[in-house]
Amino acid sequence: MQGRLVGGRYRLTETIGSGGMGRVWRAHDEVLHRAVAIKELTAALYVSDNDQAVLLARTRAEARAAARINHSAVVTVHDVLEHDGRPWIVMELVEGRSLADAVKERGRVEPAEAARVGLWVLRALRAAHTAGVLHRDVKPGNVLLADDGRVLLTDFGIAQIDGDTTITRTGEVVGSVDYLAPERVRGHDPGPASDLWALGATLYTAVEGTSPFRRTSPLSTMQAVVEEHPAEPRYAGALGPVITALLRKEPAVRPASDEAERLLAEVADGRLPQVTEVLVPPARQPRTGPARQETRAHSRPHPFEPAPAAVPTRRWRRMRTPALVVAVAAVVGGAGAVVVQQWDDGRSRDGASPSVTSSVTPGPSDSPSPRESVPDTWVRKDDPAGFSLSLPSDRWQREVFGVQGDLTQIDYTPDGGTHLVRIAVDTSPDFDDPYEHQLDLEEQLQRLAQYQRVTMEKNTYRDREGSLWEYTWTALETDPGDYAGPRRAVEEMYLSRDGVEYAIYMSGPAADWETTREQFDTLLLSWRPGNPA
Repeated sequence: MQGRLVGGRYRLTETIGSGGMGRVWRAHDEVLHRAVAIKELTAALYVSDNDQAVLLARTRAEARAAARINHSAVVTVHDVLEHDGRPWIVMELVEGRSLADAVKERGRVEPAEAARVGLWVLRALRAAHTAGVLHRDVKPGNVLLADDGRVLLTDFGIAQIDGDTTITRTGEVVGSVDYLAPERVRGHDPGPASDLWALGATLYTAVEGTSPFRRTSPLSTMQAVVEEHPAEPRYAGALGPVITALLRKEPAVRPASDEAERLLAEVADGRLPQVTEVLVPPARQPRTGPARQETRAHSRPHPFEPAPAAVPTRRWRRMRTPALVVAVAAVVGGAGAVVVQQWDDGRSRDGASPSVTSSVTPGPSDSPSPRESVPDTWVRKDDPAGFSLSLPSDRWQREVFGVQGDLTQIDYTPDGGTHLVRIAVDTSPDFDDPYEHQLDLEEQLQRLAQYQRVTMEKNTYRDREGSLWEYTWTALETDPGDYAGPRRAVEEMYLSRDGVEYAIYMSGPAADWETTREQFDTLLLSWRPGNPA
């Protein structure tokens, strides 16, 4: 094919790149007498005649969209044409190499340089998003490092065409699955945050020399994207917190493009980035009117029900929490369709059981390793009830939920209860076994809409017998508060050496549970029981 004339004017000279969807040629434009790059969409060789027409139409539409992006960091699309019944994309020729090639040759890129590269990629993405174009295939191979020092992003809307399940070979997945955002693996529509996730994975690869989620197969890779956290970067330096923020599982809590640009600019300038905490705001405005009162005399109130009126009998008992159910996407059939499977609900993010995860939590006198330390940005709260804990920011305000005889319950929330930490301190507990106590409480929670246990397991916490409980339910519009919808909660309960029962509980909307669950793990690291009166 070398030397062939395409479209009556472009003479192919040599192949300069290839991928799952096509092959890129260096060519000479015999009309304007300039060098260009032409992408041959080889995927068209594997579709029916009808699908070829669809592919050509969509390629033209997306090429026009990419051509609307006017930015120096975006590879210019000159033309799209049909040749041999297939679409060909004529683009600006960039003399240089890809970021993937640079990493392969050098092993890894220094953090400040990676931040500079990421900054230009982000600017290209912002220009694209402003023009209504999603890239959908940001990866090191699509980041070009020009010989003149420029950084450019290529293949806008071309490398991956969503919705067409017939444009891949049998068993082939379009695009690089280790750079697909979790929401895309789950089958949700992509958005600008999905491109930012891919940028985070690209930066991780640049500084570490390896993809954060690539495993031995597309299936195990997509499982890792949805379920696992990448290994802590060893060479990222000041870029590490930025990468971590971009790789947050839930799109709503990733940095917005303007914040990401600020963070990358700080690292590129040799400064430490000031990564801010992001919480999803409440979905609805708080409702007004009197709160309902719980009337059951022999059960502890659920945190999302009002405190019961005082009853002179038994003390109110507390509630529990469940362990994660991981949703993982798998490839089925030759078309690369995505379905969701449920994996072992006892498996934690690092592959250990919940009991193992909790048992390694250091005591207040221990010297935690760097991976087990509480971030310096967290704020320690010495509670008047005698315990101490750290929280993500000063926005978490304290409220006394209730004092009922020997049981004291203290809440901390940054947003009126949508996200909630509740600490229960019982100096005269009803149960000697935290696991049995949680089982008893679970019976009381069966009244919650769509209650479902994720996990409940005995464990060891602070060298004491404990139990970890995690569960989900749906808060209804008729319930008090402004947090209707799917919710999730997790609780660690244990008995201290002096016989005090502590229950450390955290809950939030299911939509941003990944962030809440990570905060809970950090909270457990910071916990100090104190000496309740």
